[in-house]
Amino acid sequence: MTSTVSTSFTLIPNQKYRRSSRRSKPFCNTVNTDSESLSTLGNFKALPLEIFQMVLKYLSVKDISMLSMVSKAISNRLINYISTSSGNRRLLLQDFHNLEISGKKEGSCVLEHYRSLGLLLKRCTLLLPTKDRLKYIHKILSEVSCFKLSGCPSPLHCLGLQCYGVFLQILTAGWDELECHRVFNFLCELSNLPRKVQTVVSRKPGSARKLELRIRLFCRSVLLNHWIHRSDSAFWLTRILKPWPMVNQARLLYIIFGPVSSLNGHVVWQKMIEGPTDETSLKGLADAIKLLYDTEAKEWTADDVISLVDELSVVPREWLMENNARLLILSGNNICFTFMASKAVNGRAVELARLVVFLALVCEKDLYCMDWAVKMMQKVCKVFSTPGERNNFLQSVENAFAHMIMDMLQSVMSGDRDEEDSSFLNLFHLVNAQANFHKEILYLTMRSTST
Repeated sequence: MTSTVSTSFTLIPNQKYRRSSRRSKPFCNTVNTDSESLSTLGNFKALPLEIFQMVLKYLSVKDISMLSMVSKAISNRLINYISTSSGNRRLLLQDFHNLEISGKKEGSCVLEHYRSLGLLLKRCTLLLPTKDRLKYIHKILSEVSCFKLSGCPSPLHCLGLQCYGVFLQILTAGWDELECHRVFNFLCELSNLPRKVQTVVSRKPGSARKLELRIRLFCRSVLLNHWIHRSDSAFWLTRILKPWPMVNQARLLYIIFGPVSSLNGHVVWQKMIEGPTDETSLKGLADAIKLLYDTEAKEWTADDVISLVDELSVVPREWLMENNARLLILSGNNICFTFMASKAVNGRAVELARLVVFLALVCEKDLYCMDWAVKMMQKVCKVFSTPGERNNFLQSVENAFAHMIMDMLQSVMSGDRDEEDSSFLNLFHLVNAQANFHKEILYLTMRSTST
């Protein structure tokens, strides 16, 4: 009896609970979205919006970025805060021109600030489509004139484009290629980059020096310099170059990575023509060529890169062969061999022989191992299809050494000397280069005969 009463007693509340549960569903559906948003604000729902924004002033950008991940409602409040004038003043630091600061810790602090800001806006706009994200971010950053290609009156002394670059790098990190294509197209539309590139590549080199400088700074600081992975750098460099014909690609590559004046930052177009240059002037070009030749650059074949190097060697006119040889050495063994092999296959043995001589001269001047030049020549010899072609090439190498020594000797004997006595110094280096080149050939021959 007791058990029966107990059972009936316990069943009645359960039935009532189930009925009440079913009846409550329509009521839950009628709750408006504003109350749901307030519920996801947690303890912040007790704060008026003005007080909430005052609290944000005491948080770092990194802390605000973490806060944006709490809920969608919090994220929306932060988006509203960023759009306010006080949020703009707080988050969009614009002290880009103080050179005493920029070169020290404060300069890196500004860069770090925009790195954190990129992460904040990445998280706040996470649920938006790419197109809407870009529009919102442009709306926020459009007031910063130093983020524009032609916006800053003194771009050489400004950190603005670098800050914009680190901001975009954090914002787009992890995005797929299609989204990054959209970012590039969006930036091109905002900056009018294609039209400005068209202007400089279609004019005489150096006739639009200020525009060349601005394109160089924008491409390097915003699109290229801040990537960690080489594949990312290759992707963005490809986006810059690929829309143009090969001739314009070479011109644009020189504008972005070629040597510049230490006084005003303008591109020095005559550097490769007037005399031998150093590694520093060629390193940027060599690194860019290696980047495109790597397997990460999916849209470039070996022939594409070699054609680009060939076209680059006549920008704005034909380079001195010594500068050509130095660029090939800096570009690495694979590019150097592929470039030389293409000349061998195309019957340009005499030109190839002169290149071998200059490779030996650069090895002598820049203190590279001479056996590298000998091994490279030995490898190229295997490209020739017949022994006759190979022997003609080797004879051309010897003839090139002889003709160059005679030309330099004639220059020295004519008394045509400058203050640095460069003609005599070049002759000295060339004679030593020939001696060390043949010494390595003798070593190689003796080793092969002894085995």
